[in-house]
Amino acid sequence: MRARLLVFPIKGRNWCFMRSVDRSNAQSQSSQSPTTFKQLWEKVSSSSHKSTAANLEICIDFAANKMNKAWAGLEKAPQGSFKNKIHSLGLKLLSRVKPSEIFLKSIPKQLNGVEVVFPSSLNPRLVRRRLRHIALKGTIVHKNYFYGSVTLLPVTSAFAVLPLPNVPFFWILFRTYSHWRALKGSEKLLELVSDSSKNQNSHEKDHVNEAAENDSKKETHPPLVMQASEELERLIGDGNDVSKCTLKEISKVFDLNTTDVLKYHQQQN
Repeated sequence: MRARLLVFPIKGRNWCFMRSVDRSNAQSQSSQSPTTFKQLWEKVSSSSHKSTAANLEICIDFAANKMNKAWAGLEKAPQGSFKNKIHSLGLKLLSRVKPSEIFLKSIPKQLNGVEVVFPSSLNPRLVRRRLRHIALKGTIVHKNYFYGSVTLLPVTSAFAVLPLPNVPFFWILFRTYSHWRALKGSEKLLELVSDSSKNQNSHEKDHVNEAAENDSKKETHPPLVMQASEELERLIGDGNDVSKCTLKEISKVFDLNTTDVLKYHQQQN
């Protein structure tokens, strides 16, 4: 499983890191995930050859799917209803999630390689260093936040005695899951970037045509392929101050989530 990552400067030291949307893979993963407790039990009990960590991951994915369905139900609630107000509150809270966390969460453990697309004017080594920096920082930051969120779960669960939805508990539960996913994504990205350092010079020589050459030769893909893009260079210009309109156009051309990309622009203000 491989992914395409886009890396480009927005303003000064503020860079955008995003993964292109992989709709086919998302659909296949959702079809394989258990949807009921019975299916979850059958999948966990029949996978005796799997480790405890693998079974835990299945349970976490199951809980995440349940949360996503509950969130979709709130989104469809009538305007002005109590559920609609909870959904509006959730949107305000989600808007505070940093775009770097969203990026790291998009890196799954099944990934065995990435193609990094960047403006042709940038040095590939600089782009790789920035990727390694965000991955290394993510392993530290999200590990600390993960343990912090876990310690708050028992505290927020006490609000269950109130005759209202326990919003604090479910928010902390979501943040715990989110930081755990970002931590795992950081570790996987750091692994892929570090593994490629030995053969980096050979990868950077023909980074423009390397993917096509590997396909024609039927060789094993390297874990990291650097792909300079003239089109991305044209869109961002000098990269000193990329506008929202430009970010929307980049999202459309390279199949990115526009909302997540625009968060990088909001972050610099």
